Amino acid sequence: MAAPSESPELNEQLRLQMLKFATLQLRDPHMAEDAVQEAMLGAFCYARSFNGRSAYKTWVFAILKHKIADELRKRKRLATVSELSDREDRQFEETLFNQHGRWHKEARPVRWSSPDDNLEDERFWEIFEACLNGLPASQGRVFMMREFIGLESAEICTELALTVSNLNVLLYRARLRLRECLENRWQRQGDATC
Repeated sequence: MAAPSESPELNEQLRLQMLKFATLQLRDPHMAEDAVQEAMLGAFCYARSFNGRSAYKTWVFAILKHKIADELRKRKRLATVSELSDREDRQFEETLFNQHGRWHKEARPVRWSSPDDNLEDERFWEIFEACLNGLPASQGRVFMMREFIGLESAEICTELALTVSNLNVLLYRARLRLRECLENRWQRQGDATC
């Protein structure tokens, strides 16, 4: 299966999506642009190895993911604790839990209908991406570093100058927000437009 290299519009759309992702992870538009360029050049150079077992976009993003992971492992950039928005997160958690740490009745998780079908549904991934983009930047960044790029906790903590406790709090809050967003935008509304 050939890569869609003959469509400049598709390649530009893909490049913009990759740039958005790389910028979120690297926090430097110039470095992000470099990583995207290297990934796209790698995809072009190794186009013959693309066998069509996955979507072209998935294949190119995998190349980008490795470029970002390599860059993050090389750098020793420090992130300040002031980037963490504790007050906003505490207010968000108070809307979900009571003072005893139990779910408020209206915020309890709902049972998801046929998750296997949802995985195949393209609309689900569009909503997931919108929910991910709605996360506070610090939460979205650590979630993507852990779940998409696949960095270990120690690597993330070193890169962002976080303690393991801070990392776990950010991941916990990101997962809570994603769960709530997916329930509100996907499970409760089904295929209805958000």
